[in-house]
Amino acid sequence: MTFYFTGIRSFPKLWKSNSYLGLSSSHSYLSLFLKDCYGIRNQEKCFSVKTMSAQNTKAMNLLIAKARCVRKLDESSNKQVSADSSHMFAAGAAKKRSQMNPSSKDPVLPPVENIIQLPTKPLNSEEWDKLKEEFKEKANFENWIILQMVKCHSSLDVAKSVLAWVAAKNSGIVGYDLLVKYLYLCVFHKQTSEIIDVYEIMKARYKRLESGAYTLLMRGLIYTDRWREALLLLEDLKKVMIPSKKNYDDCIQGALFHQDVNVAWNLYQELLSHDIVPMLETLKAFFDFGKDMKDDQYSNKLHNILLYLRNNQLYPGESFAHSIKTWFESIPGEQWKGQFTTIQQSGQCLGCGKTVESIHLSSEEYEFLKEKIMRDVIDGGDQYKKTTPQTTSRTQRKHSILGPDCQPCYQ
Repeated sequence: MTFYFTGIRSFPKLWKSNSYLGLSSSHSYLSLFLKDCYGIRNQEKCFSVKTMSAQNTKAMNLLIAKARCVRKLDESSNKQVSADSSHMFAAGAAKKRSQMNPSSKDPVLPPVENIIQLPTKPLNSEEWDKLKEEFKEKANFENWIILQMVKCHSSLDVAKSVLAWVAAKNSGIVGYDLLVKYLYLCVFHKQTSEIIDVYEIMKARYKRLESGAYTLLMRGLIYTDRWREALLLLEDLKKVMIPSKKNYDDCIQGALFHQDVNVAWNLYQELLSHDIVPMLETLKAFFDFGKDMKDDQYSNKLHNILLYLRNNQLYPGESFAHSIKTWFESIPGEQWKGQFTTIQQSGQCLGCGKTVESIHLSSEEYEFLKEKIMRDVIDGGDQYKKTTPQTTSRTQRKHSILGPDCQPCYQ
């Protein structure tokens, strides 16, 4: 048995156009060249001077001088037009024009920002106090410095020294925002012990967290021995909102990592029940887990995932395609062989020669869809199918208040 993965490649096309338009030299002419999408325009004017007698030497000299003057003006104008037209859309053209025509207004200077180099090693309280004195907005220094550490993914020891300094000044209390940002660094550096410590602090101090903290805690707990607590956090989050696809992905990945397949499939079905399109990483995890597994029930569920991809026109990336290929080839007792191929413009596969299923509707499918829309959307069937006694009584009560002769007004 052989199956193929398709790929479509497109190659760029190069166009070159060269055209020339000219008139005779005895008239004014215009020459136009198009090459590599740049236009160059040259325009010349020719003057005809007749031979004059000696008595008109003065007039002749005056005419020659006038012709030279006009020629110089035309040449300078042509140079300027050529430069402008050839560099109108070139890189840096706008900057050059702004420099040639400086504005009379004074330039607006950018606001002065706090420039403090982040420490590379933990600091004590005195050193943090000194660094804060150099900061202009001293009231926001703690939040600012921890935010910069998050952006730069600073060392966890340095961030922990900030929290120790803040706790020493506030009777051992660290604010919620600082804890969340520190938790982000713990998750990024995969420091599970620190994640659990922050989790214990937040669980003891706050009854409810915001969605960002729930997401970080679930992502940090899934690969620990306390991964089931991530499922409890997911249940808490569902009380106030529908979790995101990333929340479900974290919990499904954790369940598969700890060999709890039933929990993973239940979460997957719950995800689909919310009409949420799962992440491709989530689907890939199921195929990676099923490698070398001989389980018909599990295989049927993976085939359903493939049908889900087909029906929703979801296209796996290269890594996901490799996982699908590896799973097929690893099924015990079956001899699947997969390879990557290219689909021709006609839809024919170069590997097996078969024609790929078209996304266009056939005539039968079109007629079925047309009849269904006419019946269910345009006609609508029984208009009173969803009418209840309550809505009927409200309509009658409104009619009795307005009176039988009162007609509705439509504007």
